[in-house]
Amino acid sequence: MQLKYGYQEFVMHPSGCLYWPSQNTLLVADVHFGKVEHFRKNGSALPSQVGLENFKKLNLVLNEFQPKELIFLGDLFHSAQNKDWDRFTVWVGRQKVKMTLIVGNHDIIPPYRFEDLGIKVLPELVDGDLFLTHHPEKREGFFNICGHLHPGYRLRGEGRQQLKLSCFYKKPYQLVLPAFGAFTGHFLIEPEADEDVFVVSEDLVLSIK
Repeated sequence: MQLKYGYQEFVMHPSGCLYWPSQNTLLVADVHFGKVEHFRKNGSALPSQVGLENFKKLNLVLNEFQPKELIFLGDLFHSAQNKDWDRFTVWVGRQKVKMTLIVGNHDIIPPYRFEDLGIKVLPELVDGDLFLTHHPEKREGFFNICGHLHPGYRLRGEGRQQLKLSCFYKKPYQLVLPAFGAFTGHFLIEPEADEDVFVVSEDLVLSIK
């Protein structure tokens, strides 16, 4: 589904990524690599294969869009280095796309570790009247694209039927991307009158009015 802001157009993808055609750039928020391994290390009975889903999902969207740049909007890793860091190092080495990390609150791995892999590390990125961050921010005269919230929306059906889905959450001055990671949870959104929600399913992005 397309989204317009001024002269810029974006594509909201069912994976939760945002494609920026004029820049041939893919934006991804809150992958949380290493989260499954972090919980396994602390005693949770989670299958290690769950942690591989993020790599598979990234490969699919990179193959689909063939971007020149991939920008991670923070929380690329959930915590300190673990087995997923080794997998990530191998994965990065196989990619041709330019990568940038906008640091999030979970990104406690030292920046030089990413820079050693050829990944640029920034606190934010400004392009014209757009500014990209991890935490949602409001800045006069700018449109903010960010992550952090892991937005979700509860669809209610007849009776007591309910379904929680990840979503893109748009305010007049801001777009919050859904968490890209496979094991991240939701912060349920109750949109105001001037806000929009676009839920994501397996192969669709749908506007909720």
